[in-house]
Amino acid sequence: MPSIKSFNPMIIEKKSGISYEEFMEDHYKARVPLVFKNASKDWKAHNLITPEYLKQNFSERSTIIGSKEYTIGEILEHVAVSTPENPAPYPAIFEIRTQLAEILPLIQPVNIGYAKPNWFESKAFIPGKMGNSLELFIGGVGCQFPFAHIDQYYTNAWITQVYGEKQITIFPQGQDEMLYPKPENPYVSEVNIFNPDYNKHPKFKYATPITATILPGETLFIPRGTWHTAQGLTTNISIIFDQINHLNFNQWKSDIWHFKKRNSLMNAVASYTYATAAGAYCRLNDLFGKT
Repeated sequence: MPSIKSFNPMIIEKKSGISYEEFMEDHYKARVPLVFKNASKDWKAHNLITPEYLKQNFSERSTIIGSKEYTIGEILEHVAVSTPENPAPYPAIFEIRTQLAEILPLIQPVNIGYAKPNWFESKAFIPGKMGNSLELFIGGVGCQFPFAHIDQYYTNAWITQVYGEKQITIFPQGQDEMLYPKPENPYVSEVNIFNPDYNKHPKFKYATPITATILPGETLFIPRGTWHTAQGLTTNISIIFDQINHLNFNQWKSDIWHFKKRNSLMNAVASYTYATAAGAYCRLNDLFGKT
């Protein structure tokens, strides 16, 4: 399997029992990634959501990967024989609130006591729209995003592993130049980090990634605006959600404008107006302690 061992990356810190206040000061506000070892310990999903469980209960639920529709049953068949040379179709993503709502009671509290306030929990935001995602990912051995990316809309990402193992590679702040953002989409790197072409991207050799293998029960916090990518080490299932609040709302709203404007100025104006109103509503809720 391709790796980034040649970079000699450092390891993302793992902690258990960290206080909310310590997390906010040392990681959230500072935009420093962290793996929580057992923050999702109250989730019933652990030791329950497995490939067998998904096949027995949701085999006919479907999603689009690339331009093709796959059922969960079909995805799991591909995942079972996935290899680095012939990986399963990826990413296999299901929006939990609209496609797998039965799983919601198994992942409470969603915010695991740390991802708060999260304005996406407000009814002001539509599930699955404008970065408000709560998703189940299914992957296999060798499934990967070879190109590092920044999540659209400047959200914080939270990844909880409920089955199998996944390696995450993160490039901490200040490395944009070494990652060669695409001119047409500056949130995606031109570099295949698992097989870089140093003649084409010579500055990438100076990049300093950090990595972590996310084990079942662990949760990774990826700060807003952070370059990252993922690689499946085994058959794996993850729950991933995004977060915004007053600290990243303005950048989120700016991204709403720029991404929507690509397709339609009218759509951009409508979305930006909606985002402004939703943000004002959430600020009031924060003020009165309702979030």
